[in-house]
Amino acid sequence: MTRAPKGCSPAQITLHWIGAAALVAAFVSHDSMLAALRALREGAYSGPDAGVLTHVIAGLAVLALALWRLSLRARRGAPPPPADEPRLARALARATHVALHALMIALPVTGAAAWFGGLRLAGEIHGEALKPVLLIAVALHVAGALYHGLWLRSGVAARMFRPDRAR
Repeated sequence: MTRAPKGCSPAQITLHWIGAAALVAAFVSHDSMLAALRALREGAYSGPDAGVLTHVIAGLAVLALALWRLSLRARRGAPPPPADEPRLARALARATHVALHALMIALPVTGAAAWFGGLRLAGEIHGEALKPVLLIAVALHVAGALYHGLWLRSGVAARMFRPDRAR
């Protein structure tokens, strides 16, 4: 059995931050995509603008990066939580990470089904069901990182800034 790494690899850290930037780009360009979808349904769509292109490219990047991150995690592993972390905090961190990874796959898939496949239900699931869950998961993730970094000073948050080059 392989020993769990003490930290994240340079690739894991890079993919994390590029993925975060892609999520922000997709979020910021969401209104352009919504307007384009409405225009498309009304027969008034005149072609993609910068917002639509940003949303599509960012969404596809989120999907590709999430799959890449999961494959790295499967091969390399992930650092364990601090030994003294309470069971509830561990469970919340695990649930948040599982939700984030699932959403980084589900959102681009439902978005692509809505945009490229014209599936209205997929668009509703994408924007009305999954988007709010993503915002909650991101808020929990950031709050947990800030709590570990600023309050506990546990070194957990530093894992996403300083790579573990041991493996």
